[in-house]
Amino acid sequence: MAKGTKVMENVREGDDKVRMKKQLGLLEGVAIILGIIFGSGIFISPKGVIQEVQSVGLSLVIWVLCGLLSMIGALCYAELGTSIPRSGGDYAYIHESFGDLAAFLYLWAANLIFVPTTNAIMALTFAKYVLQPFVVCAVSDSAVRLLAAATICFLTYVNCYDVKETTKMQNVFMFAKVGALVIVILTGLSWLFMGHAENFEKAFESTNTDPGKIAVAVYSGIFSYSGWNYLNFMTEELKDPYVNLPRAIYISLPLVTLIYVLANVAYLAVLTPDEMIASEAIAVSFGGKILGVWSWIIPVMVAISAFGGLSVHIMTSSRMCFVGARNGHFPAMLSHINVKRYTPTPALVFLCILSLIMLCTSDVFVLITYCSIVESTFIMLSVAGILYLRYKCPDMERPIKVSLWIPITFVLICAFLVLVPCYERPVEVGMGVLITLSGIPAYLIGVAWKNKPAKFQEINAKITHVVQKLFLSAREEQEADY
Repeated sequence: MAKGTKVMENVREGDDKVRMKKQLGLLEGVAIILGIIFGSGIFISPKGVIQEVQSVGLSLVIWVLCGLLSMIGALCYAELGTSIPRSGGDYAYIHESFGDLAAFLYLWAANLIFVPTTNAIMALTFAKYVLQPFVVCAVSDSAVRLLAAATICFLTYVNCYDVKETTKMQNVFMFAKVGALVIVILTGLSWLFMGHAENFEKAFESTNTDPGKIAVAVYSGIFSYSGWNYLNFMTEELKDPYVNLPRAIYISLPLVTLIYVLANVAYLAVLTPDEMIASEAIAVSFGGKILGVWSWIIPVMVAISAFGGLSVHIMTSSRMCFVGARNGHFPAMLSHINVKRYTPTPALVFLCILSLIMLCTSDVFVLITYCSIVESTFIMLSVAGILYLRYKCPDMERPIKVSLWIPITFVLICAFLVLVPCYERPVEVGMGVLITLSGIPAYLIGVAWKNKPAKFQEINAKITHVVQKLFLSAREEQEADY
């Protein structure tokens, strides 16, 4: 957490600095957003939504509202991303708006809670579904966890190898995942138009109107949409970010909302609410009921979606860790990049280790609620930064400037979603708050305490040298002071 005493040892003679390359265009930007959103969520969250609200009608309304909320948030992030064009996403915006401590707490919570948790959810989903066609009995929990761990390690290696090759892979997975969802939608809608509309009769019957239940249901929906802000983590690697960042957002979010709503209509056309709630894998139940001998296609498609989503999540979230280390909020060794591949290899490996630790549980619904509440809190704080910066820096250059009602509406909705579940899910909320606040002593010792003992700095420097040699990494050459 200290920057170190002096310049670290050069990894290659005569060149101890390297620079992140701008390798991402509009297509890659859209692929990153779609790649991470179309992960495991749409094959998991429909159960989480309908089991809370208990009705077909309100569950579809929630999916539409989650899409609208994501689009409102994306508009706010378009202003943030073009006004503060630095990698790191929410971390960079919170740091600019509210200073060191708030930014550090975001980084602390992100790396201890929602980044490794999301990686674990996607890896577990991939493992469960990819094993489904090959077993006739219940899949061993140990086998699922081991495969999930191997997947995280493999995709971390791929992302360490080369950003350019990884983004090419994202393009392939993007089209594969959209195609998979289209198959689900066409199959379900065909079933519906054949006259099987009984599940939509009395759509709002037995609706649970408890605000806490509705808020928890929204969290399940939001988890499926999560990722709309992740391109902002890679702004410095995006070509012409003032143009391509907002365009990628505007293309992706309406498409995602339409596909998600249609996918849920397809699910509900085939499965009753009770069948969805009882199912351990909604997509498998859907395929088994309507596709017959071809039902194996569904788990394969889900596995592809989770695999691609995990890959892009690993790639984007590592940049947040990297930027935090560059600003002195994480150990200096995590701010280094590989001198041949231009990837933040130490940060990628660090997050890989944390993600493996999160595999200690395989209950994805607890993980979803746990990480969504904390992440939503910091997203609300990021958007609140728009309001603060409008007041603090009215003359700040804003290539995109949204109407003031948009961030105000988003902050108010997020505040409702954060506060209401406190009585519905007190354990998850309490643990999230506790882990986040535990970052305060870590900040005081690791960041605020500048005059650390010489022995500590010597050990820190030696560890950094070992990491540099191990990962063939060096300091990034910065074009400006951040």
